[in-house]
Parts: sequence; C-alpha cells; structure tokens
Amino acid sequence: MPNTPERSANGRGALAGLRVIDLSRVLAGPLCTQMLADHGADVIKVEPPSGDETRTLGPPFNDDGDAAYFTAVNRGKRGIALNLAVPQGRETLMHLLEGADVLVENFIPGTMQRWGLDFEDELRPRFPGLIYCSISGFGADGPLGGLPGYDAVLQAMCGLMSINGEPSSGPTRMGIPIVDHLTGYTALTGILLALHHRDRTGLGQRVEATLFDSALSLLVPHAANWMHSDQVPGLLGSAHPNIAPYDKFHCQDGLVFLGIVNDRQFAKFCAVMELPALASDPRFAVNAARLEHRDALRQQIEAALSGWKRETLCSALMHVGVPVGPVHTVPEAFAQAHASHRAMSVSSDGYRGIGVPVRLSRTPGRPGRPPPRLDQHAQELLGEAP
Repeated sequence: MPNTPERSANGRGALAGLRVIDLSRVLAGPLCTQMLADHGADVIKVEPPSGDETRTLGPPFNDDGDAAYFTAVNRGKRGIALNLAVPQGRETLMHLLEGADVLVENFIPGTMQRWGLDFEDELRPRFPGLIYCSISGFGADGPLGGLPGYDAVLQAMCGLMSINGEPSSGPTRMGIPIVDHLTGYTALTGILLALHHRDRTGLGQRVEATLFDSALSLLVPHAANWMHSDQVPGLLGSAHPNIAPYDKFHCQDGLVFLGIVNDRQFAKFCAVMELPALASDPRFAVNAARLEHRDALRQQIEAALSGWKRETLCSALMHVGVPVGPVHTVPEAFAQAHASHRAMSVSSDGYRGIGVPVRLSRTPGRPGRPPPRLDQHAQELLGEAP
C-alpha cells in the first residue's frame, strides 16, 4: 500500500509509517532493512522455523543465545517465524503484505517462484504499490544466474583479492565482508529510488542488487587503470596504485597511515618533518614522480618517522591539513573520543551495537529495539494483520 502523510506523521524518523517485510538472512539483506528500521520504518523480520542461520554464527553469543553477528544487523525489527514452503505460511505472509510498502528477500533465484510468490505473476497484481527488492549472488539469468554467492567467493571471482595483500601473502580476503556491505547499501539506495518513483506514480517496482555487480563496482581505480593501460593491477599491500605516499608507516610506538594526495600536502608534510631536502628532490616533486620512486621515498619517510610517537605526529600533521591516523585495533577505534562524540557506539536494554552512520537534521535516525528473539512478535503481528 502506498505511504500517506497520515501514516508518516504517526512515527519518528524519515521513514516513519513505512512497513517493510524482511525475508532476508545473513548480512546484505538484514543490513539493508536494519538501516530502514534505524530511520523509522516498521520492519517485520520473517524467518523460517529454524531461524536465520546467522543466529548460530558464534561465539560470542548474547544472553538469548543469539550470535553477536546476528545482533549486528537485526535491531529495530519485529520477528515472526513462518514456513513459506507450506500454504499456511504463505497465507500468513500475504496477510502481512496487505499493509506493506517494501519486501526484501535474498533467496536463491527461483525460490519465490517455486513457492507461488513470484513478483510479476503473483505479488504485483495483488499489491501494485509494493516495492520488491531481490538480493542475490549473481542475479536470476546469465551464465552464472541462479547460483549461490557468498562475500569471500565474490571477492575472489571479481578481482578484489588480487589487489589486496602483500606480495609475500598473496591474494587475501579483505577483513570485512565488504561485498555484502556494499550490496546492502546498494539495495537500500534502490529501495529509496523506487519509493521516490512511487510517490509520483503510485506504482511499485522490482529492485535488484547482486553481490557480483557490487563487487565489480568496487574496483576503483584499479579497473580504470587497467582499461586505460592494459597493465594488470597487482598486490601493493596498504599502498595506493595512483598516489604516493599513501601507505602505512612505522613510528616510534606503532603504525600510522599517511595519506597525501597532492603536492601541497606533501610540501606541508616536509615542512612539519623538517625535511627541506625531500621537498626539493626532483624525484618527489610531483605525484607521478613520487610513484616512480615510491621505494626510495618510503625509506626516507620511515627514517624520519622513527623518532616520532604516533599521537604527536598525527596531531602535528592533521592540524596543518595532512591526513594521517594511527592504525587502531577495533577496541581502540571505538575508544576514540570522537567515536563517542559521533554516537557511533550504542548500548540499550542489554544490546550493544554500532551507531547510525547517516545524519539527517530534521528527522534523525536512531537505533530501535534490540534484535528480536526467534518468533518473538508472532502474536502481536498476527493480531495486526488485516
């Protein structure tokens, strides 16, 4: 059912009044729907009777026995368990869809059709305003259509591992499920675009996001470099293929990451470090030259940084406009005063999680209720169904 001003006015957040049926599991889909919930949408998480398998991906587990991984992407939702493989489960889903604006699913392509829940043939005629978001590994058609996909597999297939890691380590998986994350944000963007279109036309549509497309889209600037040079990108560790110095360096008491993207910043760096010879050396005068002489530049920078403590160094450089930061552990990252200032760690009712990264001045988002226990809100939701 299309949203109305009356429905939106009854809640809080930019998406208040929006109802989302979340059939997704693991990461990309649940992350997308959690972001919708953070901004006021009423998200109903529909799980199979066995539950979203992410509940079991631990330790650690919370007091309810759910893995911390599950809690990271399922806050702010109400939960119900339905077996969509049987008629009764599908009938209940149809009742829930009577008041819904968005459906999100990440089943293997063909699953919804097999259950008689195909968007084009079954759902769109009955719910013309419904926005149907499908998330999958490769999409439904094409040479890889319908095959299962997981983040690390897509990192490998789409070239991301080939440009991540040191020469000594070989191609390496990135330490976060970055393809899943981007796919979740891509799905969110598609849903918001479709909602804007529906506001003008009253019509819903199908939104598709795939891990394959998302993974390839991450290859900036590596794909463009290859397309214009025919040179295959390789492993550079933490360095950048187009910028120098842009890498991690050792200080007296740990590692920092120094990110200099233009000649003006390089001149400021040399001034703070009292390295006039480095600033005047023609090998380092411009970025292209610095790239050509990357190894020699690195040696001189590390020699200069060896006498600095990282806190002193970072303060001196950042305050003159040279980007640099300490290489933190996860606890150190959240212990930063600025993380607290930005409310990027939240704690409520026994729940701990990451804050809301999108800031809106008129309708700020906020983390909702703790993640639901399996089937926690079944009675409540069945009582609301039309």
